[in-house]
Amino acid sequence: MLRRPRTRSRTRTSRSTPRTPLRAATAAAVLVAAAALAPAATATAAVLGPLPPLPLLSAPAPDTLTVRVEHSGSREADGEFRLECGTTPGGTHPAAANACKRLEQLARADGNPFAPVPDGQMCTQLYGGPATARITGTWQGRRVDARFSRANGCETDRWDNLRPVLPRVRG
Repeated sequence: MLRRPRTRSRTRTSRSTPRTPLRAATAAAVLVAAAALAPAATATAAVLGPLPPLPLLSAPAPDTLTVRVEHSGSREADGEFRLECGTTPGGTHPAAANACKRLEQLARADGNPFAPVPDGQMCTQLYGGPATARITGTWQGRRVDARFSRANGCETDRWDNLRPVLPRVRG
């Protein structure tokens, strides 16, 4: 004889009735606590005042270079000049606008005009004159400390690449 398993019929009792007062009491406690903290938050905001707006993007620092030229063969070209390239070119450099324009061209070309001649570079031994220059400061967010001369073809090319940052010189 086969027996069927007994199934119990379960009647669900509603448990929501006992929990409802508990939930209501908890919600009321949360509301009371929030109401108690609201004046403190308002007082803190009143003391601190409104928050200033956050800047979306800060403007990049302008390029600032000091150019020192010696033995160029021209009294006007020799000396120390400050070159500032930002929204408006400035400084004491005699050709600030054109110098900044040239630096912008070099920046677009992704080269480093202040890099020294690579070791082992073959250079013509054509002397370009006694002019020397030193450029220090910042360019494209990088520190610059570069020396220039016209001792051979490679150095003369570096110099000429930076005209009018560096002046035209006599050989």
